[in-house]
Amino acid sequence: MQEITLPQTDARWYQIGFQSAFLLFGTLVLGWQQEWWRLVLIIATCLSVQVFFIWRGLQNLQSFRSALITALGLCLLLRTSEWWVLVLAGAVAISSKFFIKINGKHIFNPANIGIVAAIFFTGKAWISPGQWGSDTLYPISILIAGFIVCYKVKRAQTGFIFLGILFALEFAKRYLFLGWPMDLVLHRFSSGSLLVYALFMITDPMTTPNHKLARMVWATILALLTFILSARYQIYEAPVWALFLLSPFTPLFDKLFQANKFEWKQNTKVKLYETQK
Repeated sequence: MQEITLPQTDARWYQIGFQSAFLLFGTLVLGWQQEWWRLVLIIATCLSVQVFFIWRGLQNLQSFRSALITALGLCLLLRTSEWWVLVLAGAVAISSKFFIKINGKHIFNPANIGIVAAIFFTGKAWISPGQWGSDTLYPISILIAGFIVCYKVKRAQTGFIFLGILFALEFAKRYLFLGWPMDLVLHRFSSGSLLVYALFMITDPMTTPNHKLARMVWATILALLTFILSARYQIYEAPVWALFLLSPFTPLFDKLFQANKFEWKQNTKVKLYETQK
């Protein structure tokens, strides 16, 4: 009997590939006002800080993939006119994984806390949802790519529950209650920044609850909190702040809903079937 196998690729490679494609497309095709050296600076900062912790023996070389994902997330979402703000965001993002954790699990999504630190402490950073334009092809592409990555790490329900509940709340308020045109409601959900956030940030398997049911409840609360911050308090970066505020409660979800902690799978082989020689 001969065993037939195919390589099983680490899901992080898919996310790196998609995020890189979005970044190249936005820079080269959509004409984002983002100088190339700023992108290099963010990536260099994140990888350099990761190298330091690898040198200290706190991580292995495989962790470069996660650091690169964080760097690409910052490149896609964070905007500032000051170079040092980019360095701050990258350094805080990577360092948080090692300094802010419980039971070996870091609390905050690295890109999320990096963006929050840049916005809160400097007042010179922001998120630009309008940079993606209005073509429906872009959000559809992000949805497809996001689903592939989420499926690979078994977190698809997290992102889509968040989007579904947030859409229902926005629909009820703006369309049913305020009488806004449906186009305006849909426009909010065609934002590339919101979709990248929903499918590539809040679905981070290392910082979401371990149990599937807990993640569903967690995503529901996240959508409600996002809606309240946006509708009641008019906070522009409501999704980012909602995730930051909810993240410290993830260990509580893990305690109430017991499940195995997520671990990244390295490149392995998956057995398909056996053939007889």
